[in-house]
Amino acid sequence: MKKIEMVDLKGQYKEIEQEIQKSLNEVLHSTKFIKGPDVSDLERDLEEYLGVNHAITCGSGTDALQIALMSLELNPGDEIITTDFTFAATIEVILLLGLKPILVDIDSKTFNIDPTKVKEAITKKTKAIIPVHLFGQISDMDEILKIAKENKLFIIEDNAQSMGSNYTFLNGKNKKAGTIGDIGTTSFFPSKNLGAYGDGGAIFTDNNEIADRIRAISNHGMYKRYYHDLLGVNSRLDSLQAAILKVKLKYLDSYNRKRKNAANQYNNALKNHENIITPFHNISRSSHVYHQYTIRVFNTNRDKLAEHLSNDNIPYGIYYPVPLHRQKAYRNDDYIEDNFKVTNKMVNEVISLPMHSELEENQIDYISGSIKSFFKNK
Repeated sequence: MKKIEMVDLKGQYKEIEQEIQKSLNEVLHSTKFIKGPDVSDLERDLEEYLGVNHAITCGSGTDALQIALMSLELNPGDEIITTDFTFAATIEVILLLGLKPILVDIDSKTFNIDPTKVKEAITKKTKAIIPVHLFGQISDMDEILKIAKENKLFIIEDNAQSMGSNYTFLNGKNKKAGTIGDIGTTSFFPSKNLGAYGDGGAIFTDNNEIADRIRAISNHGMYKRYYHDLLGVNSRLDSLQAAILKVKLKYLDSYNRKRKNAANQYNNALKNHENIITPFHNISRSSHVYHQYTIRVFNTNRDKLAEHLSNDNIPYGIYYPVPLHRQKAYRNDDYIEDNFKVTNKMVNEVISLPMHSELEENQIDYISGSIKSFFKNK
Protein backbone atom coordinates (compact mmCIF):
# COMPACT_ATOMS: atom_id res chain seq x y z
CA MET A 1 0.00 0.00 0.00
CA LYS A 2 1.37 3.40 -0.95
CA LYS A 3 1.67 6.23 1.57
CA ILE A 4 -1.68 7.76 2.51
CA GLU A 5 -1.99 11.48 1.80
CA MET A 6 -4.68 13.83 3.05
CA VAL A 7 -4.73 15.20 -0.50
CA ASP A 8 -2.64 13.47 -3.17
CA LEU A 9 -1.73 16.32 -5.51
CA LYS A 10 1.32 14.51 -6.84
CA GLY A 11 -0.69 11.45 -7.86
CA GLN A 12 -3.30 13.61 -9.56
CA TYR A 13 -0.63 15.60 -11.41
CA LYS A 14 1.03 12.47 -12.79
CA GLU A 15 -2.22 11.50 -14.51
CA ILE A 16 -2.40 14.78 -16.45
CA GLU A 17 1.29 15.74 -16.52
CA GLN A 18 1.66 15.94 -20.31
CA GLU A 19 -1.44 18.12 -20.72
CA ILE A 20 -0.34 20.45 -17.92
CA GLN A 21 3.18 20.80 -19.29
CA LYS A 22 1.88 21.52 -22.80
CA SER A 23 -0.49 24.17 -21.48
CA LEU A 24 2.22 25.80 -19.36
CA ASN A 25 4.74 25.79 -22.20
CA GLU A 26 2.29 27.63 -24.43
CA VAL A 27 2.04 30.40 -21.84
CA LEU A 28 5.81 30.53 -21.35
CA HIS A 29 6.40 30.85 -25.10
CA SER A 30 3.70 33.51 -25.43
CA THR A 31 5.07 35.52 -22.43
CA LYS A 32 1.52 36.77 -21.83
CA PHE A 33 1.63 36.17 -18.09
CA ILE A 34 -0.97 38.73 -16.97
CA LYS A 35 -4.45 39.03 -18.52
CA GLY A 36 -3.38 36.62 -21.26
CA PRO A 37 -5.74 34.59 -23.45
CA ASP A 38 -5.65 31.65 -21.06
CA VAL A 39 -7.38 33.73 -18.41
CA SER A 40 -10.22 34.76 -20.72
CA ASP A 41 -10.44 31.19 -22.03
CA LEU A 42 -10.77 29.83 -18.49
CA GLU A 43 -13.43 32.40 -17.63
CA ARG A 44 -15.40 31.39 -20.72
CA ASP A 45 -15.02 27.68 -19.82
CA LEU A 46 -16.24 28.35 -16.27
CA GLU A 47 -19.25 30.28 -17.58
CA GLU A 48 -20.14 27.38 -19.82
CA TYR A 49 -19.60 24.74 -17.14
CA LEU A 50 -21.62 26.58 -14.50
CA GLY A 51 -24.27 28.02 -16.80
CA VAL A 52 -23.63 31.55 -15.54
CA ASN A 53 -23.33 34.84 -17.46
CA HIS A 54 -20.12 36.06 -15.87
CA ALA A 55 -17.09 34.28 -14.39
CA ILE A 56 -14.39 36.70 -13.26
CA THR A 57 -11.11 35.30 -11.95
CA CYS A 58 -9.05 36.88 -9.19
CA GLY A 59 -6.10 36.27 -6.89
CA SER A 60 -7.66 34.02 -4.23
CA GLY A 61 -10.88 32.81 -2.70
CA THR A 62 -10.51 35.40 0.05
CA ASP A 63 -10.12 38.15 -2.56
CA ALA A 64 -13.23 36.81 -4.29
CA LEU A 65 -15.30 37.27 -1.13
CA GLN A 66 -13.90 40.75 -0.48
CA ILE A 67 -14.46 41.96 -4.04
CA ALA A 68 -17.98 40.50 -4.05
CA LEU A 69 -18.85 42.48 -0.93
CA MET A 70 -17.22 45.63 -2.31
CA SER A 71 -19.33 45.36 -5.47
CA LEU A 72 -22.55 45.68 -3.45
CA GLU A 73 -21.65 49.25 -2.40
CA LEU A 74 -22.47 48.72 1.26
CA ASN A 75 -21.88 51.19 4.09
CA PRO A 76 -19.80 50.82 7.27
CA GLY A 77 -21.81 49.12 9.98
CA ASP A 78 -24.08 47.23 7.56
CA GLU A 79 -24.67 43.72 8.82
CA ILE A 80 -23.75 40.51 7.00
CA ILE A 81 -25.13 37.21 8.29
CA THR A 82 -22.91 34.16 7.95
CA THR A 83 -22.05 30.87 9.63
CA ASP A 84 -20.03 30.44 12.81
CA PHE A 85 -18.60 27.14 11.54
CA THR A 86 -16.26 27.86 8.65
CA PHE A 87 -12.80 29.06 7.68
CA ALA A 88 -11.88 32.54 8.88
CA ALA A 89 -11.77 34.17 5.43
CA THR A 90 -15.53 34.60 5.42
CA ILE A 91 -15.63 36.79 8.55
CA GLU A 92 -12.22 38.33 7.86
CA VAL A 93 -13.30 40.20 4.73
CA ILE A 94 -16.49 41.43 6.39
CA LEU A 95 -14.49 43.07 9.18
CA LEU A 96 -11.79 44.43 6.87
CA LEU A 97 -14.47 46.34 4.96
CA GLY A 98 -15.89 47.92 8.12
CA LEU A 99 -19.03 45.81 7.96
CA LYS A 100 -20.52 43.93 10.90
CA PRO A 101 -20.53 40.12 10.84
CA ILE A 102 -23.54 38.44 12.43
CA LEU A 103 -22.62 34.83 13.14
CA VAL A 104 -25.33 32.20 13.43
CA ASP A 105 -25.47 28.51 14.25
CA ILE A 106 -25.53 25.56 11.87
CA ASP A 107 -27.61 22.52 11.02
CA SER A 108 -26.21 19.50 12.89
CA LYS A 109 -26.64 17.16 9.92
CA THR A 110 -25.21 19.15 7.01
CA PHE A 111 -22.85 21.47 8.98
CA ASN A 112 -24.27 24.30 6.85
CA ILE A 113 -25.89 27.52 8.05
CA ASP A 114 -29.31 27.04 9.69
CA PRO A 115 -31.93 29.13 7.81
CA THR A 116 -34.11 29.47 10.91
CA LYS A 117 -31.19 31.13 12.70
CA VAL A 118 -30.62 33.40 9.71
CA LYS A 119 -34.21 34.58 9.90
CA GLU A 120 -33.94 35.28 13.63
CA ALA A 121 -30.76 37.36 13.14
CA ILE A 122 -32.15 39.85 10.61
CA THR A 123 -32.34 43.50 11.65
CA LYS A 124 -32.90 46.80 9.86
CA LYS A 125 -29.13 46.92 9.24
CA THR A 126 -28.89 43.51 7.56
CA LYS A 127 -27.82 43.76 3.93
CA ALA A 128 -26.58 40.32 2.89
CA ILE A 129 -26.32 36.62 3.73
CA ILE A 130 -23.20 34.56 3.04
CA PRO A 131 -24.05 30.85 3.12
CA VAL A 132 -20.94 28.65 3.02
CA HIS A 133 -21.46 25.36 1.19
CA LEU A 134 -19.31 23.41 3.61
CA PHE A 135 -17.39 20.19 2.90
CA GLY A 136 -19.00 19.69 -0.54
CA GLN A 137 -22.75 20.02 0.07
CA ILE A 138 -24.93 23.03 -0.79
CA SER A 139 -26.83 24.92 1.91
CA ASP A 140 -30.64 24.98 2.03
CA MET A 141 -30.89 27.57 -0.73
CA ASP A 142 -34.69 27.35 -1.16
CA GLU A 143 -35.14 28.69 2.36
CA ILE A 144 -32.26 31.16 2.14
CA LEU A 145 -33.57 32.58 -1.16
CA LYS A 146 -37.02 32.94 0.38
CA ILE A 147 -35.64 34.78 3.41
CA ALA A 148 -33.49 37.05 1.21
CA LYS A 149 -36.41 37.92 -1.04
CA GLU A 150 -38.73 38.70 1.87
CA ASN A 151 -36.13 41.03 3.41
CA LYS A 152 -34.53 42.43 0.23
CA LEU A 153 -31.10 41.00 1.03
CA PHE A 154 -28.20 40.07 -1.21
CA ILE A 155 -26.85 36.52 -1.22
CA ILE A 156 -23.15 35.79 -1.72
CA GLU A 157 -22.42 32.07 -1.92
CA ASP A 158 -19.07 30.99 -0.51
CA ASN A 159 -18.48 28.03 -2.79
CA ALA A 160 -14.83 27.34 -2.00
CA GLN A 161 -15.61 23.75 -0.98
CA SER A 162 -18.44 22.65 -3.31
CA MET A 163 -17.30 23.37 -6.86
CA GLY A 164 -19.27 21.15 -9.23
CA SER A 165 -22.09 20.35 -6.82
CA ASN A 166 -25.67 20.56 -8.12
CA TYR A 167 -28.70 21.90 -6.26
CA THR A 168 -32.26 20.71 -6.93
CA PHE A 169 -34.93 23.24 -6.00
CA LEU A 170 -38.31 22.26 -4.62
CA ASN A 171 -39.78 23.02 -8.05
CA GLY A 172 -37.42 20.50 -9.65
CA LYS A 173 -35.08 22.98 -11.34
CA ASN A 174 -31.31 22.53 -11.00
CA LYS A 175 -28.41 24.96 -10.63
CA LYS A 176 -24.73 24.63 -9.92
CA ALA A 177 -23.28 25.73 -6.60
CA GLY A 178 -22.12 29.33 -6.85
CA THR A 179 -24.79 30.36 -9.37
CA ILE A 180 -27.84 30.45 -7.09
CA GLY A 181 -27.46 33.74 -5.22
CA ASP A 182 -26.66 37.23 -6.49
CA ILE A 183 -22.95 36.41 -6.46
CA GLY A 184 -20.95 33.22 -6.03
CA THR A 185 -17.30 32.91 -5.11
CA THR A 186 -14.79 30.10 -5.13
CA SER A 187 -11.17 29.34 -4.30
CA PHE A 188 -8.64 27.54 -6.47
CA PHE A 189 -6.33 26.74 -3.54
CA PRO A 190 -4.41 23.57 -4.53
CA SER A 191 -6.33 21.23 -2.20
CA LYS A 192 -9.76 22.24 -3.57
CA ASN A 193 -11.77 19.93 -5.85
CA LEU A 194 -10.72 22.27 -8.67
CA GLY A 195 -7.33 23.46 -7.50
CA ALA A 196 -4.53 25.44 -9.10
CA TYR A 197 -0.82 25.05 -8.33
CA GLY A 198 -0.85 28.26 -6.33
CA ASP A 199 -3.46 30.75 -5.17
CA GLY A 200 -6.46 31.73 -7.25
CA GLY A 201 -10.17 32.44 -7.06
CA ALA A 202 -13.22 33.40 -9.09
CA ILE A 203 -16.49 35.30 -8.79
CA PHE A 204 -19.73 34.38 -10.57
CA THR A 205 -22.86 36.39 -11.28
CA ASP A 206 -25.69 36.76 -13.79
CA ASN A 207 -26.01 40.48 -13.01
CA ASN A 208 -24.32 42.60 -15.69
CA GLU A 209 -23.99 45.70 -13.52
CA ILE A 210 -22.43 43.80 -10.62
CA ALA A 211 -20.09 42.01 -13.03
CA ASP A 212 -18.85 45.32 -14.43
CA ARG A 213 -18.12 46.61 -10.92
CA ILE A 214 -16.33 43.38 -9.98
CA ARG A 215 -14.07 43.61 -13.03
CA ALA A 216 -13.23 47.22 -12.22
CA ILE A 217 -12.69 46.63 -8.49
CA SER A 218 -10.34 43.70 -9.11
CA ASN A 219 -8.22 45.93 -11.40
CA HIS A 220 -7.57 48.95 -9.18
CA GLY A 221 -11.09 50.32 -9.66
CA MET A 222 -10.61 50.98 -13.37
CA TYR A 223 -13.28 50.67 -16.04
CA LYS A 224 -10.82 52.36 -18.38
CA ARG A 225 -7.05 52.17 -17.97
CA TYR A 226 -5.63 54.87 -15.70
CA TYR A 227 -9.12 56.20 -14.87
CA HIS A 228 -9.90 55.08 -11.33
CA ASP A 229 -13.64 55.42 -10.79
CA LEU A 230 -13.94 53.04 -7.84
CA LEU A 231 -11.85 52.10 -4.83
CA GLY A 232 -10.30 48.87 -6.01
CA VAL A 233 -7.67 46.24 -5.35
CA ASN A 234 -5.04 44.40 -7.35
CA SER A 235 -6.36 40.85 -7.64
CA ARG A 236 -5.66 38.86 -10.78
CA LEU A 237 -5.32 35.21 -11.67
CA ASP A 238 -2.10 34.85 -13.64
CA SER A 239 -1.96 33.06 -16.98
CA LEU A 240 0.07 30.11 -15.67
CA GLN A 241 -2.59 29.25 -13.08
CA ALA A 242 -5.32 29.75 -15.69
CA ALA A 243 -3.52 27.35 -18.03
CA ILE A 244 -3.46 24.71 -15.29
CA LEU A 245 -7.10 25.23 -14.36
CA LYS A 246 -8.21 25.02 -18.00
CA VAL A 247 -6.86 21.47 -18.08
CA LYS A 248 -8.17 20.46 -14.67
CA LEU A 249 -11.69 21.84 -15.25
CA LYS A 250 -12.18 19.14 -17.90
CA TYR A 251 -11.63 16.53 -15.20
CA LEU A 252 -13.62 18.13 -12.38
CA ASP A 253 -16.71 15.94 -12.75
CA SER A 254 -14.50 12.85 -12.91
CA TYR A 255 -12.60 13.95 -9.80
CA ASN A 256 -15.88 14.52 -7.97
CA ARG A 257 -17.21 11.08 -8.99
CA LYS A 258 -14.05 9.48 -7.60
CA ARG A 259 -14.53 11.38 -4.33
CA LYS A 260 -18.13 10.14 -4.13
CA ASN A 261 -16.99 6.56 -4.71
CA ALA A 262 -14.44 6.89 -1.94
CA ALA A 263 -17.10 8.36 0.36
CA ASN A 264 -19.41 5.44 -0.38
CA GLN A 265 -16.68 3.00 0.57
CA TYR A 266 -16.08 4.86 3.83
CA ASN A 267 -19.83 4.91 4.49
CA ASN A 268 -20.16 1.15 4.00
CA ALA A 269 -17.20 0.47 6.27
CA LEU A 270 -18.24 2.82 9.08
CA LYS A 271 -22.07 2.69 8.96
CA ASN A 272 -24.10 1.61 11.97
CA HIS A 273 -21.17 2.19 14.32
CA GLU A 274 -22.35 3.32 17.74
CA ASN A 275 -19.56 5.89 18.09
CA ILE A 276 -19.58 7.36 14.57
CA ILE A 277 -21.93 9.44 12.45
CA THR A 278 -20.93 9.37 8.79
CA PRO A 279 -21.60 12.45 6.62
CA PHE A 280 -25.26 13.23 6.03
CA HIS A 281 -26.24 13.67 2.40
CA ASN A 282 -29.57 15.22 1.48
CA ILE A 283 -29.77 13.36 -1.84
CA SER A 284 -33.03 14.95 -2.95
CA ARG A 285 -31.66 18.50 -2.74
CA SER A 286 -27.91 18.64 -3.26
CA SER A 287 -25.24 16.47 -4.78
CA HIS A 288 -22.21 16.02 -2.51
CA VAL A 289 -18.70 16.44 -3.92
CA TYR A 290 -16.91 15.58 -0.66
CA HIS A 291 -14.28 18.26 -0.46
CA GLN A 292 -13.91 16.77 2.99
CA TYR A 293 -15.13 13.46 4.36
CA THR A 294 -16.02 14.58 7.88
CA ILE A 295 -17.33 12.20 10.51
CA ARG A 296 -18.59 12.91 14.01
CA VAL A 297 -17.30 10.84 16.91
CA PHE A 298 -18.91 10.76 20.33
CA ASN A 299 -18.80 8.90 23.65
CA THR A 300 -15.06 9.23 23.33
CA ASN A 301 -12.27 11.79 23.05
CA ARG A 302 -11.95 12.90 19.43
CA ASP A 303 -8.37 13.99 19.98
CA LYS A 304 -7.47 10.50 21.21
CA LEU A 305 -8.75 9.10 17.92
CA ALA A 306 -6.67 11.68 16.06
CA GLU A 307 -3.60 10.57 18.00
CA HIS A 308 -4.39 6.93 17.18
CA LEU A 309 -4.67 7.72 13.45
CA SER A 310 -1.41 9.60 13.54
CA ASN A 311 0.30 6.60 15.16
CA ASP A 312 -1.00 4.49 12.27
CA ASN A 313 0.47 7.00 9.76
CA ILE A 314 -2.96 8.21 8.73
CA PRO A 315 -3.30 11.97 8.17
CA TYR A 316 -6.45 13.75 9.33
CA GLY A 317 -7.90 17.24 9.62
CA ILE A 318 -10.02 18.96 12.23
CA TYR A 319 -12.19 21.52 10.46
CA TYR A 320 -12.70 23.48 12.64
CA PRO A 321 -11.31 23.22 16.19
CA VAL A 322 -12.48 26.68 17.34
CA PRO A 323 -15.72 28.41 16.28
CA LEU A 324 -15.36 31.87 14.81
CA HIS A 325 -17.16 33.55 17.70
CA ARG A 326 -14.46 32.29 20.09
CA GLN A 327 -11.50 33.29 17.95
CA LYS A 328 -9.40 36.01 19.61
CA ALA A 329 -9.43 38.25 16.52
CA TYR A 330 -13.23 38.19 16.18
CA ARG A 331 -14.52 38.11 19.75
CA ASN A 332 -17.55 40.25 20.39
CA ASP A 333 -19.41 40.80 23.64
CA ASP A 334 -22.69 40.55 21.70
CA TYR A 335 -22.18 36.82 21.15
CA ILE A 336 -24.12 34.54 23.49
CA GLU A 337 -22.86 30.98 23.87
CA ASP A 338 -26.38 29.53 23.91
CA ASN A 339 -26.82 30.81 20.36
CA PHE A 340 -24.09 28.45 19.12
CA LYS A 341 -25.04 25.15 20.73
CA VAL A 342 -24.60 23.06 17.58
CA THR A 343 -21.31 24.65 16.52
CA ASN A 344 -19.89 24.34 20.03
CA LYS A 345 -20.73 20.64 19.93
CA MET A 346 -19.33 20.04 16.44
CA VAL A 347 -15.91 21.53 17.14
CA ASN A 348 -15.35 18.76 19.69
CA GLU A 349 -16.70 15.90 17.56
CA VAL A 350 -15.67 16.39 13.92
CA ILE A 351 -12.65 14.83 12.27
CA SER A 352 -11.95 14.69 8.53
CA LEU A 353 -10.39 11.63 6.93
CA PRO A 354 -8.19 11.51 3.82
CA MET A 355 -10.28 12.40 0.76
CA HIS A 356 -9.13 12.94 -2.81
CA SER A 357 -9.54 11.58 -6.32
CA GLU A 358 -6.50 9.28 -6.06
CA LEU A 359 -7.58 7.47 -2.90
CA GLU A 360 -7.34 3.68 -3.32
CA GLU A 361 -9.66 1.00 -1.93
CA ASN A 362 -6.97 -0.66 0.16
CA GLN A 363 -6.12 2.71 1.72
CA ILE A 364 -9.76 3.29 2.70
CA ASP A 365 -9.92 -0.25 4.13
CA TYR A 366 -6.81 0.45 6.19
CA ILE A 367 -8.14 3.79 7.47
CA SER A 368 -11.55 2.33 8.34
CA GLY A 369 -9.91 -0.65 10.04
CA SER A 370 -7.75 1.64 12.13
CA ILE A 371 -10.80 3.59 13.32
CA LYS A 372 -12.67 0.42 14.21
CA SER A 373 -9.69 -0.94 16.11
CA PHE A 374 -9.52 2.28 18.14
CA PHE A 375 -13.09 1.88 19.36
CA LYS A 376 -12.71 -1.85 19.88
CA ASN A 377 -9.70 -1.40 22.14
CA LYS A 378 -10.72 1.74 24.02
